[in-house]
Formats: sequence, C-alpha cells, structure tokens
Amino acid sequence: MKSINETQDEIIDEFSGLSEWMDRYSYIIDLGNALPPLDEKFKTPEYLIEGCQSRVWITADEDNDGRINFKADSDAIIVKGIISLLISVLSGHTAQEILDSDLYFIKEVGLQEHLSPTRSNGLVAMVKQMRLYAMAFKAKDDENKN
Repeated sequence: MKSINETQDEIIDEFSGLSEWMDRYSYIIDLGNALPPLDEKFKTPEYLIEGCQSRVWITADEDNDGRINFKADSDAIIVKGIISLLISVLSGHTAQEILDSDLYFIKEVGLQEHLSPTRSNGLVAMVKQMRLYAMAFKAKDDENKN
C-alpha cells in the first residue's frame, strides 16, 4: 500500500505531463467517469456535503485493519473527478494517517487557483468531511481500546 504522500506525488507527476488546463480538466473528468457509482441509499441528505455548489455525497467505512475507505458521488462531473482524486489519496489509510496528512497535491497541481471560488469552497468542504469521518473512526477506535 502506498503512503498518502506517494499517491500525492504520483498525481502531481500525472498533472505535470499535462501543461494545458483543458487537458487537466479532461483528465479530471476521466477520473470522475471512472469513479464507481455510489449506492442510491447513500444519496440522502445525511451524506450530502454542505458548502458545495453541486451535490456531493460522501460515505466512509472502516475495515478490520482500521483502514478507512471512502465512497462518493456528485452530480457535477468535474467535482466527481476531484472527489475521485481525494479518494485515491485518502482511502485505505488509517484515521491517524488521514488526520496527519497534508494534502499538498491540491496546491501543486493548481486545483485551487483554477477552480471557481464556489468549487474551491466545495473542495475544502469535501476535505473537511473526509477528516471528520477520520476523527469519528479514531474516537470510536480509541473508545474500543479502553
């Protein structure tokens, strides 16, 4: 299993080969199209992310090894690609690894500066929600250890 930073470095490497922003958007759209569909039972207000212009649903579960796996969907194709990037970086890691991570790839590939302010706010909201899931799993795990 790759570390969070190894995955981020791979993403930065992928994007560095795409000098034009239209190519980068196409790549992000391809990632969104490749994201497995989210079960309809998760497309409810409970899983909806506040602060996103488009609708984004994120859910998470923890496996027996304490690794968190995220699933998500969006009704906007660019956003679906962005959440796909976040999932590829954070899924499969422990709550502590997720909480300790610095998601530098977002800045390195130029996502923040090339997204509209509302999409940029949505990106922050998605990261925040994924960290909240990690905090909740960590709290539950800490409680189970005591």
